[in-house]
Amino acid sequence: MTNSAADVSVRPPRKRRSTYTLAPLVLIAANVVLFALFFVWPAVIGLVYSFTNYTGVGAFQFIGLDNYQNLFGDSTFYDALTRTLLYTVLVVPLNFVLSLFIANLVVSKQAKGASVARVVFFIPWLISPIVVGVLWRWLFGENFGLINYVIEKLGGSAVPWQSNADLSLGVVVMAGAWWGTAFSMLLFIAAIKNVPVSYYEAASLDGAGPWRQFISITLPSIAPTSFIVILLNTINAMKEYPLFVSLNNGGPGTSNNLLVQYIYQTGFNRGQIGYASAASFVLMLILMAVAIIQLIVNRRVENR
Repeated sequence: MTNSAADVSVRPPRKRRSTYTLAPLVLIAANVVLFALFFVWPAVIGLVYSFTNYTGVGAFQFIGLDNYQNLFGDSTFYDALTRTLLYTVLVVPLNFVLSLFIANLVVSKQAKGASVARVVFFIPWLISPIVVGVLWRWLFGENFGLINYVIEKLGGSAVPWQSNADLSLGVVVMAGAWWGTAFSMLLFIAAIKNVPVSYYEAASLDGAGPWRQFISITLPSIAPTSFIVILLNTINAMKEYPLFVSLNNGGPGTSNNLLVQYIYQTGFNRGQIGYASAASFVLMLILMAVAIIQLIVNRRVENR
């Protein structure tokens, strides 16, 4: 008995078993293990500690949401959070503008010595944030800094770069933008080079100048890279710690203590590991919210 044409047509095709099923699993196994060991496991431990009165030594007791309730009533926490947001709002746009400006200069046809310029501008990224902080402290020290020395030699008065809270934060913002510009610049250079030259040629034929080409062609074409740059810089800025510690230690006093510095001092200097863990999870939730919001905005822009 032969099969009808309908039976043959509805029979699903037999799938070929891939011979590389295990290869991806083997290749990512090391990363999965490291991710679980150095991220998932500490995160689980921190989440457990955030509901306890753990001090770092001995046993602990579960105290429910007491740490979170105390945290949301702590004015010092809000001061650190406000200073962290202010630092982020200042340094991320500055970093974005500087890196995009330098990238455009480097890829310009009129630029001379572009290869050397890339190396020079990338050097700060090779330096540890702690060393960067020390270098800028030498520059903007009130009693021994190079900047005040030059100002006084020119007949001016020494500027309180360290004892004024706003000026002290401004110095850290400039140092952070200087240090982070190199990495963002490389991303922008790669993105700008991928923009088809025919777009610029067509725009030139239509009479568009360099600024119009930059606004109408370059910026829309590098929008995905811009999103990545803003997202990474935002996360890095909200987690900034070594640069502040090495430059002015969050001073003067505690006026420029960022959230990570507050967490470190609470956990290790005061021995309140449970309380510091609660603050850490609040910071993680803020970072996740920032990432999700930026992702939603980026998708809406791409779907236009």
